[in-house]
Formats: sequence, C-alpha cells, structure tokens
Amino acid sequence: MILRRNTIIYHLLFWLLAYIFWVFVFRNNTLVLTRAITIQFCYLIFIAANYYFNTLYNIPYLLNKKQYVKFGVLFILAITLTAIIRIPVSMAVTIYLFKVSGTHFDYLSIFNNSFVNILFWVVFILAGKMIADKISSEIYIEKIEKEKATNELNFLRAQFNPHFLFNSINSIYGHIDKTNKPAREMLLKFSEMLRYQLYECNVEQIELDRELNYIKNYIDLQKSRIDDRIRVSFCDDKISGNLKIAPLLLITFIENAFKYVGFNDGRDNFIDIKLNHQNGHLVFKILNTKDVYINQAEKASGLGITNVQRRLELLYPDKHELKIDERDESYEITLTLFDV
Repeated sequence: MILRRNTIIYHLLFWLLAYIFWVFVFRNNTLVLTRAITIQFCYLIFIAANYYFNTLYNIPYLLNKKQYVKFGVLFILAITLTAIIRIPVSMAVTIYLFKVSGTHFDYLSIFNNSFVNILFWVVFILAGKMIADKISSEIYIEKIEKEKATNELNFLRAQFNPHFLFNSINSIYGHIDKTNKPAREMLLKFSEMLRYQLYECNVEQIELDRELNYIKNYIDLQKSRIDDRIRVSFCDDKISGNLKIAPLLLITFIENAFKYVGFNDGRDNFIDIKLNHQNGHLVFKILNTKDVYINQAEKASGLGITNVQRRLELLYPDKHELKIDERDESYEITLTLFDV
C-alpha cells in the first residue's frame, strides 16, 4: 500500500514538472501565459493517456510478448485518435475559452501538429522509462547475485564438520538411559532437523511434506520445553499433492510465536498454527496470545522476520501476501502464496 502511494506521488510530481516545463519553454512571445497554460494542459492529458495506455497494456501484453505488429498498430492508432480528438478540443478552447470568433481552422494543420507533438513526447518519455527500468533491473539482478553468493558462503561456513556433530549426537544418544524414551526421541528429532537443515535445504524448492515434517519436529521439541499453561495446535488440513515451497520459509514465524507467547494465569494461552491449500493458493496462519505490555511486532521485526520478508520478495515476487495483525493480547500472521 505504501509502495503504491509513493508510486502515485512520483507520477503526479513527474507530470507536474513536465507541465511546468512545457508551459514556459513552449510559450512564445505572442501567447499570453493563460493560453499557454490551457494549451499545454490539453497536451498533457493526451500525452499522459498515451503513456499509460502503452505502459499498462501495449508494452506488457504485446511488446514484451513479441507481438510487434499489433504493438505498432495500436501505438499509432492511439496517437492518431488523440490527435483527432484534439481538433474539436482546440476549436472549443479557442472559441469558448479564449473568446476568439471568426477564426478559420485548418483541421489538417491542427491534426499534423498534434500528431507530431504527441508522438515525439510519448516516444521520448517511454524511452526514458524503459532505460530507467533497464538500469533498475540490472542493479536488482546484481544485488540478487551478491546476496546469493553471500548466502552460499554463509551456508558453507555453517557446515562446521557435520560428521563430527552427528557422531557426537549418536554418542549422546547411546549414553541416554533406554528407559528415558522422551529424551531419546527428542534427540532423534533434533538430529532429523539438523540433517534437514544441512543436507536437504540447499535447493530453491522442496516438497511440502518434508518441510512439514521439519516443522512438526520443531513443534514437538518446543512443546516439551513449555509448561501446560500453553496450548499448542497444528493443523495442515491433510494437504495432498506434489506441492513445493521454499525451504525454511515458515519456521521463522513459528519460532517467533513460541518466543513471545504469553504465560498468563487466568486465561487461555495458546499457539494455533494452520496450513491449507485452497484454489491453488497456500495459506499459512499462526495466532498466539501474548503479554499486553509486549510489542511483538516491534520485537519480531529483527533479522529473522526481515530476512523472511526479503526472501518472499525474491522468491515470490507479486505472488505472496503477508498480513500482520497485532492486538493487545494476540498476534496473528497470515501468509498467502499464490499459484502454488
């Protein structure tokens, strides 16, 4: 919403500056300022109409899909149509606004002048936008490549002699009394989680079932840590099919819920986690109670949540929606991944 508002402001500012430029640059000595303002405003409307027609439809749906003939035909038709419309507009402005009567109008001259002016400025502005988009795209790609290289380096650094680590876990497992079944099961779950992080997550997409198994192991470990005052529920709606998701995308939100859930006497303290697949969209919801005096959104906006938001922008551009709703005693996150 903020991005959209900023975009509108930038566009309005651009057209305002262009309008001022046209008024003062193309005003000649015989044209009073009020007439220059009116004439250039008419041109502004026609040029802006052509610009948005091309940027919102003609370029993305025709030019970018290599339908060059259709693009060219519609581009010229739009310029021609606005140049034709300017003929009666010019006549009306001259007669009714400027109060000039008895004027002979050269329709062809008005059309030719309008066509050339509108064509020039539409091409000029579109070319500028395409160059700016190209530069922005190259900067964005370079940034992604740098982040990818950094992440790969961090991932390699994180693999600190994993064989030693797993051997140590096996040794600890062997020393746990066989009658202590809960402790042995917890260590096995931890080992599975560690193996998943080290060996299975170095892919862009992973089967949702494997990700869910990791999440369930994490929840089981956390449930053994917290006391009975907190109710934890997880429902995956028996999702079936070969769905895939970016690995470790959801776990940060779950970690956040366990970290900030409230331990309050005299009320129901809970963490509710739901995951379902509807109409091709994967919807993840997590709701937890919290202490009134804790601003969970502010505390949770550190590196973890920021990294997830950045990953969503990179992996699911324009294909996700993240909503955060914080109230006095609860904190809810809803993440929707479209077309999964």
